[in-house]
Amino acid sequence: MARTDKKVGYSPTGKLEDVTPDMAATGVEAALRMLEGRWKMVIIFHLFDRGTLRFSELERAIPAVSQKMLIQQLRELERDGIVSRTIYPEVPPKVEYSLTQWGQALCPALDMLLEWAALRK
Repeated sequence: MARTDKKVGYSPTGKLEDVTPDMAATGVEAALRMLEGRWKMVIIFHLFDRGTLRFSELERAIPAVSQKMLIQQLRELERDGIVSRTIYPEVPPKVEYSLTQWGQALCPALDMLLEWAALRK
């Protein structure tokens, strides 16, 4: 069986020899915890595609999500540093969402995940 922890290219200490199976699993768990939620990936892909979206545009793009759930998922993504929220002092208030630089860095990883999922077919 392959030793996945030996193939990991990241180490918090900077030394690949320090990577253990537990450390690798803990890192992956933390990353997946930030992305878990029924709508987070859908939101992220819409923001990848269109760059910046107003709240109402996200609502229209994802008609199956409730307003409450969309707000909750956006707040969690913002808290985790994946999405940034910009509020403009207008009446009515204008709020825009976009991916942070760190959030945009997810793109290659998600592309690889999509490729991996396509192998199953």
